This record gives sequence, C-alpha cells and structure tokens, in this order.
Amino acid sequence: MKKILLACLLLAGFASELSAQDTLRLTFREAVDLGLKNNVDFNRLNNQQEVLKIEKTAAVLGHLPRLTGGSNLMRQKGQQSQLVGDDWVITNQTNDMITANLTTTMPIFNGTRRINTSQATRLYAEAGENAIQRAGQDVMFNVARQYLQVLLDEELYRIALENLENQKKQLEQIDGFVQAGLRTQADLYNQQSEVARLETVALNAKIQWESDSWVLAETIQLEPEVFPVVEPVSLQQITSEYTAMGLDELYAVGVQNRKDLKRQQLLESATKNQLAATKGILYPQLNAFFDYNTFFTSLDSRRISEQLWQVYPQRTFGLSLNLPIFTNFDNRATVARSRMQYHNQQLDRNALERRVYQEIKLAYENYKASIKREEATKVQLAAAVEAQTAIAERFRLGVSNFVDLATANQQLVRGQADYAQALYTLFFQEVILRYQLGVLEVENQ
Repeated sequence: MKKILLACLLLAGFASELSAQDTLRLTFREAVDLGLKNNVDFNRLNNQQEVLKIEKTAAVLGHLPRLTGGSNLMRQKGQQSQLVGDDWVITNQTNDMITANLTTTMPIFNGTRRINTSQATRLYAEAGENAIQRAGQDVMFNVARQYLQVLLDEELYRIALENLENQKKQLEQIDGFVQAGLRTQADLYNQQSEVARLETVALNAKIQWESDSWVLAETIQLEPEVFPVVEPVSLQQITSEYTAMGLDELYAVGVQNRKDLKRQQLLESATKNQLAATKGILYPQLNAFFDYNTFFTSLDSRRISEQLWQVYPQRTFGLSLNLPIFTNFDNRATVARSRMQYHNQQLDRNALERRVYQEIKLAYENYKASIKREEATKVQLAAAVEAQTAIAERFRLGVSNFVDLATANQQLVRGQADYAQALYTLFFQEVILRYQLGVLEVENQ
C-alpha cells in the first residue's frame, strides 16, 4: 500500500506541475510551420541564398562595361610654376585645385571567364534553392517523427491508465470474493502487487510522454516554459500509390524528386563551369578603355566651369592587352585547385546516388514490413481480447486461478501497446518512404 500511495503522490505532482505550465495546442501543420520559422540551419540557408542571388546578378552585369568616377579637392602651398609668355615662372603661391575623372573599361576577350562565371553563379543559386527545399523536408521529417512519437507516448500512457483502472476494479472485486470466502488472501495480495506495478508502469509512461514532448518543444523552438499539447492525426490507412511500384521505379521517382541529389548535380555542373572560367587566366586578356580627366586651378583666372569643361579636359581611349607570360606558377595552381573541386563534386554525386538507392530500398522494405506487422498485431489484439474476456469470466466463476487471469491481462495490454505502435509505425514508415523519395510535403500529412 505504501508503494501505491507513493506512486499516486508522484502522479499528482506531475499533474500539478503540468497544469502550472503554459500549454500550447498544436496541429501537425502548425508544428511544422514553427519548425521552419525557427530552425537555425534552415534560416542560415535562406540567408546564404540571398548572397547567391546577388552573386548571380553581379555575374550577369559583369558583361556590361565597368564605370568609375572620382574627384579631388586640394590646396598646394609653396613654390608654384606657371607659364608666363614663353618662360616658366616659379613663385610662392597658394594653389587651390579641383580634379575630376571618369573611367570606363570593357572586357573584349578574357578566355570565356565572364560566360562561364555567369553560368556557374546561376547554377550555384539554383543549387541553393534545392538545398533550401531539402532542408525544409528535413525539418518536416524531424517534426513528424517527434510529433508522432508524442502521440504514441500519449496513447501508451492512456492504455497504461486504462489498464490501471481496470486492475483497481479487479482488486475491489477480488477483495469482495475474499470477504465472501470465494478467494484466498493470496489472490488479494497478488492483485495488490499487480496494481502497484501498474502504478509504476503508468508513471514511467507519463514521464516518457512528457520527455518526448519537451524534445518536440526544443525542435520547434518554443519558449522554455511552454509545453506542447499535440492534436491527434488520422491513422486511417490509405493504400499508397508507391506500394504497387517496383524498386527501380521508386528509384526513378527518387532521382527525379530528391532535392539533395538535384543540388549535388547542379554543384557538379557549377564547378565544371567554374573550372572553365578559371582556365581563362591562362589566356591573354584584351580590354577596351576610355578615360576622361579635367581639373581647375586657382592660378588660372578663368572661371571654374570654363576650366573644367573647356580648357583642361583630356580624353584617352584605347585597348589594353595583358599577357600572362610568367606568374610563378600561381595560375596553374589556381586551375589545379579548381579541377580538384570539380572532381570532388563528381565523387560526392556518385556517393549520393548510391546512398539514395540504398535509402529508398530500406524505406520501401520497412514500409512493407510495417504493413504486415499492423495486420499481425491487429489479429493478436483481437485474440488477446477474446482470451482475457473468457479467462476473466472463468476466474469469476472460480474455475481459473489468479496466474491465468494476470497472464491474460498482461497479454491484452501488450496487444494494445503493440497494435498502437504498429499503427504509428506504419504511418511514420510511409512518411519515411515519401521523405526518401523526395516527395514529402506538409499537405500530404
């Protein structure tokens, strides 16, 4: 009786603690939205994507001429030379000057660097979009796993409480049988022990449910004192369209939809373009240029506008040719590093293709196994219900002993728990299959 009292006090403590906390009721969609909003890695990828977009725009605008301008305002004190007639006269004066210049350059040939760079940045930006979409699926997958685990814990806790209540009623019934002389005192003690054990089972189920709820709260970044209360999902099984497909067909679906695989393929293509752009530094560079310069000096008595726009403007234009004759092997080293990055991306793509095939195969096999498990546990539960009903009636009539009744009760509870786990496992295995195929969407759950 002390054990029962202690368990009741602990349960009451947990109940009062939960009631003192702030609770937040969540649907699965709301939990996913919070996860996407607060996930650090997902938000980092979004921030990185902004940079990739700017780099893409910069590469496209790199095909246009580059225009720069500048101006200086100066004062010179000391000896100043100026032309007087046919001679230069040097005097100590203060000279206020204004200079202005405008320069534009246009690359004519740079070894296809501009074209390949713009293509590479476009592919990097597209790869970033696929990375964000896959990261979103990762968040959905993790939230779904933890959300369903909380629902399963809650169901197991409900089963434990229901079994505890039934055994308490059974204890009252056996106590009545003992007082009537129909059962021995040992049966009463055994039932009291069973009730005490079930108190502990219910307590452990309660702790597991609360612990997994806090894990979910951490994943979706709730406030420290907010406890999530999740809404149930429909476990009604609808035949998946993927069960009729073969493994090769599923792999084709995965190749078409897996965002991480698409990202890797784009990264490989981008580094290939980047390698071609890097090779451009080995070739001559031809650029066109135009330079406009003018200035004003206080040593000249004419107006500022007249000096700047009419007297002193200079215009210079032409072509510049740069030849990489000897660069201490720096250019070759740069090309070698770029080639290494391209080859590494090829290795990553090959490894990812193999992993995708293995993940799809494993998810498909587990999904088929979970279907069979759900069917088997359903039969197991039905048999356990019938057996417990029959043995409970025989016990009431005094035909069966306490051991038979306790065994039947335990098998019934085990059957209920196994069937609940099978239902949630089947539901989640379909989520895993859709995740591995790359078709996991919030609306489908």
